[in-house]
Amino acid sequence: MTTTTKPGASGALNDKAWARWTALALLSLAMFCSYIFMDILSPIKDLLQTTRGWDSTAFGTMQGAETFLNVFIFFLIFAGIILDKMGVRFTAVLSGAVMLVGATVNWYALTDTFEASGLKVWFDNHLNYIPGFDELGISPFYEGMPASAKFSAIGFMVFGCGVEMAGITVSRGIVKWFKGREMALAMGSEMALARLGLATSMIFSPMFASMGGDIQVSRSVAFGVLLLLIALMMFIVYFFMDRKLDSQTHAAEEKDDPFRLRDLGKILSSAGFWLVALLCVLYYSAIFPFQKYAVNMLQCNLTLTLPAADSFWAGETVTVLQYIVMILVAGFAFASNFSKVKALRFTFLTVAIVSLVGYCYMGYMRQSAAAIFAVFPLLAVGITPILGKFVDYKGKAASMLVIGSLLLIACHLTFAYILPMFKGSPIGGVCVAYATILVLGASFSLVPASLWPSVPKLVDAKIIGSAYALIFWIQNIGLWLFPMLIGKVLTSSNPEISAALADGTMTEEVAAVSYNYTAPLLMLACLGVAALLIGLALKAIDRKKHLGLEAPNVTGTAVEEAEIEGQEI
Repeated sequence: MTTTTKPGASGALNDKAWARWTALALLSLAMFCSYIFMDILSPIKDLLQTTRGWDSTAFGTMQGAETFLNVFIFFLIFAGIILDKMGVRFTAVLSGAVMLVGATVNWYALTDTFEASGLKVWFDNHLNYIPGFDELGISPFYEGMPASAKFSAIGFMVFGCGVEMAGITVSRGIVKWFKGREMALAMGSEMALARLGLATSMIFSPMFASMGGDIQVSRSVAFGVLLLLIALMMFIVYFFMDRKLDSQTHAAEEKDDPFRLRDLGKILSSAGFWLVALLCVLYYSAIFPFQKYAVNMLQCNLTLTLPAADSFWAGETVTVLQYIVMILVAGFAFASNFSKVKALRFTFLTVAIVSLVGYCYMGYMRQSAAAIFAVFPLLAVGITPILGKFVDYKGKAASMLVIGSLLLIACHLTFAYILPMFKGSPIGGVCVAYATILVLGASFSLVPASLWPSVPKLVDAKIIGSAYALIFWIQNIGLWLFPMLIGKVLTSSNPEISAALADGTMTEEVAAVSYNYTAPLLMLACLGVAALLIGLALKAIDRKKHLGLEAPNVTGTAVEEAEIEGQEI
């Protein structure tokens, strides 16, 4: 597959920097589109409550359904086997098609056409009880769940199969093209671009939902469906590029190296693998489920006064302008990592910082919680490549996992206790929110940039697809459980809201922005504490068993290659 020879030694595509970075761009753009859809409903939770009757429990149950098939039907395990047997390119295209199908179902569930159909009546009267699943407390539906939420959950389940399959495929693809080279930098760069998908959904989802003053949540989902069609196209282009690589290296695609069930034993017997998997599920369970509620959490804790309807700050033009500024922040921050001229690097950083200040100002003037939270990935975009390069050439991946967990704990405790203290202070609350969200984004850079490149050090290359699949499956248990838990904890810790809605003394609009988020945030902070303990244990085992987690990723030959290409180390 890949080699560590000097440029030109084999003439393969992955020996050429432009080719392997083009392959990375195709995979990253596809994941960028999938990340947009993953959180397309998160910034409009309040609109789902007011227009479709989704309370926090319905919203959380639907969001948790994304990983239901992956966890309980073991689809992710099968996805890993498919990846190992059929190879990167086949699995990439398959995952893109599955995502598109699931997203289309999700979109239809939120249309007015569905609301007026016999299908809605069927969902109203069915799936209220599923034998076995209800007794175990793991059913993705419940009696009284809105029909649109049930059908949307089914679409999200299918999408979840595709997006998680895409995740392990992209990780395997990066290993294939970058092994022995700047692999952590490549993975960090892919994650940085993918994270912009979250910001994109935060910026545009509310705009599409309320376009022209007519609230239609299905428009936001339609936007996501279109982007997933583009993602499928990216995977198809990658298919031909990857096939060209194999023809040049005369390497049979991974499917010719048969998968055996006993190979899983090699993975499961590794203490390092289990610690990485546990840290993954704990850390990601404190991030991804939080993202789905973050906008509503800000709505409930910040004093936001919408600008006048005829104001520039209330128009759709400013939404597009703010997104352009966001792209400037991300673009210049990212480019600063690759500039070999110190003056140019400083210029890029200056433009990025000034643009970030401008972005934050626009978010404040718009008085939009979604626009405020969209700042989440911007710091990550700038520092993830730096961290990836550091891991490639200096190591210290396990130490970075510990630091990332510490930052995670601090951020959730800040949201739980400090942010509510600024309720009533429009400027102070927004400043605290921006600072905390940016630090959380930095934490989200530290952990993935060091976590995923560590997996190839723990298992044989032949079964790396299955190893990623197992980690993703374990991670998906948390991603299924915690969106539902947050919704249920939110409802149970705010009984006065449920009572007020029941007796008619509070409207759905007021209820949607009146929740106290302290209890859910404390729960997420506890996950961070557990991740911290696992990170410390991982460092100890790495020292004892010499797993190489603190060692650099780049080999000596690849360092020479980088020097030949003129790349800074």
